[in-house]
Amino acid sequence: MPSHPNPEFLRRAIELATRNVLTGTGGPFAAVIVRDGKIVGDGANSVTQTNDPTAHAEVNAIRAAAKALATFSLAGCELYTSCEPCPMCLSAAYWARLDAVYYGASAADAARAGFDDAFLYAEIRKDSSQRKLPSTQLLSDEAWASFAAWIAAPNKVEY
Repeated sequence: MPSHPNPEFLRRAIELATRNVLTGTGGPFAAVIVRDGKIVGDGANSVTQTNDPTAHAEVNAIRAAAKALATFSLAGCELYTSCEPCPMCLSAAYWARLDAVYYGASAADAARAGFDDAFLYAEIRKDSSQRKLPSTQLLSDEAWASFAAWIAAPNKVEY
């Protein structure tokens, strides 16, 4: 269950985001993951530094927190991020099982600075056949073998 938001954690994310820009390290985004009133992971945008298009602040913070806590489930944790998460980062927050997301700047603020996620939100709402990025299913019967192996595996770790 989410606790009451603590603006100090959001201030920390904003500070990290600003520092990320001023040092030339990456974009104006940063995030911290909090559990029981303590930061357990943080991250700043490092897309251009690492040449990794998935190296958004929230994803980096989730990776850091999961490593620090030695778990893939961040249930019991909250995300404080300098800006409203993009669709990828919002999805990552759901996959991480975070309890809450608190953000500073809005997606509209990000768009004013040249980071416009509206296109991605619109694409996700479309049927896959109508999206700009072509997506075609192939080898569905063969691909099912992975799921059959998963279903039969006695040692799987469910998530």
